[in-house]
Amino acid sequence: MDYPKGTIKELTFQSNELGEEVTLLVYLPANFSPLYKYSLLITQDGRDYFQLGRIGRLADELLFEKEMENLIIIGVPYKNVEDRRRKYHPEGEQNQQYIRFLAHELVPFLDSEFPTFQMGSTRVLIGDSLGATVSFMTAIQYPHTFGKVIMQSPFVNQQVINSVKKFDNPELLEIYHVIGTKETEVKMTDGNIGDFLSPNRALNKEIIQKPFTYFYDEFDGNHTWTYWQPDLRRALLMMF
Repeated sequence: MDYPKGTIKELTFQSNELGEEVTLLVYLPANFSPLYKYSLLITQDGRDYFQLGRIGRLADELLFEKEMENLIIIGVPYKNVEDRRRKYHPEGEQNQQYIRFLAHELVPFLDSEFPTFQMGSTRVLIGDSLGATVSFMTAIQYPHTFGKVIMQSPFVNQQVINSVKKFDNPELLEIYHVIGTKETEVKMTDGNIGDFLSPNRALNKEIIQKPFTYFYDEFDGNHTWTYWQPDLRRALLMMF
């Protein structure tokens, strides 16, 4: 079936935190109207979610079938592999600036541009791999700003696990977390091979110690869009 198509447009604005102009991809539903209010889904790896994840097409369908609440999707693209690592990796040189950009610059900009609810519980961060990691670390740092996070196969190190141990407001956060059982030898951007499965299981153990609203699943697959793309349907239906 052909569903009414939402529009995808580009917006640019100047980020002081990052010292650069940021181009955003913006998906507005087919029946978009400034008279309604909308939840926000902010995706790291913005272009990947639109192209490989086909998230716009999925949203068209779920919105038309009324299976999901009104939603605007914002894709934040990265420039290249080095840029992505600098911003998304917990030890990246621009990681803290990027997290502040999301909370202090992007959210106020989106709230001024679009009819949003302006509440943390209606803002969701999503990402895959390192994009999932920075989404999670941002929500942990700003739980009043971002109330939900979708992690697809996050990169997990001790810093990520410690952030959960130290986190005092689990009642503010809703977490969706998936990892593939074949993600034991993942080729990473720095050229190394890493086991993603064991650290994700360790993270899962930490998260369940606290009263987060939390969904965890291990899919039968590896660290690729072949598995993340079909998983998006369940993720969106659970969060929206």
